[in-house]
Amino acid sequence: MLTKQEEFWERDNFLIITDGTKPAIKWTIDELKKRGRAVTVLDYSDKPVEGSIQNIPEVPDGVRSVVIGITKREPARVIEKLAEKGIIDFWVHWKTDTCDVNHLEYDPNLRIITGRCPMMYLGSGASIHGFHRLMAKTLGKF
Repeated sequence: MLTKQEEFWERDNFLIITDGTKPAIKWTIDELKKRGRAVTVLDYSDKPVEGSIQNIPEVPDGVRSVVIGITKREPARVIEKLAEKGIIDFWVHWKTDTCDVNHLEYDPNLRIITGRCPMMYLGSGASIHGFHRLMAKTLGKF
């Protein structure tokens, strides 16, 4: 049986929100694309990547799962705005969740995963991410 974290990555359509401060977010984008998933990037950085969007109103219909890895804005406000669009599934990158995000975890209409690095689930084999995964499983934190 899959954990809720593993199930999250089985989906087909993702919005990835970055501000360029978390390197694992770029790796997450690359890995999801390698796996054939539809990926839209909302880039809040000073130099957005080509092809990305810069505002929530530009988020395409059909996005159901969002990965947030930002430190220059309050991620809870982003979650609230996306929830208004009907999106309920969020992964807030390890060490980017805030007290406001933690409060939103109690909203029964939202499914928010915090405290985990996406690459612990997406990384492959013999890499730092594979080691991270092994340690998390060993410690019961996967």
